Amino acid sequence: MNPGIGLIKRRLEKENQAVALATSHILKEYGGGDGSAGLTADSVSVLETKYDTDSGDWYVALGWKDGNYSGNDNDDNDNDDNDDNERRVVVQMDSILGTVTGVREL
Repeated sequence: MNPGIGLIKRRLEKENQAVALATSHILKEYGGGDGSAGLTADSVSVLETKYDTDSGDWYVALGWKDGNYSGNDNDDNDNDDNDDNERRVVVQMDSILGTVTGVREL
């Protein structure tokens, strides 16, 4: 018999640990790794965090302004949220393994 998700020691126990891992991953993936793209930890803002108790996954929504991103703003709709070149992603992390399992760009 396998222990339930609540009995296993989690590596990402608290929200601030999940936010730190998500921010670090985004800085490596979108910031070029060396900070040359101008993306810093201070420029990334946390939009929302959720913990799924059934699967043991953290979901962290992050956003930042990106001057190099043109986005998909080709529909001539003036009510788009991407007019100011803001990027948003949701980072999914496994709290047991402490790893990023997926990144979805919004």
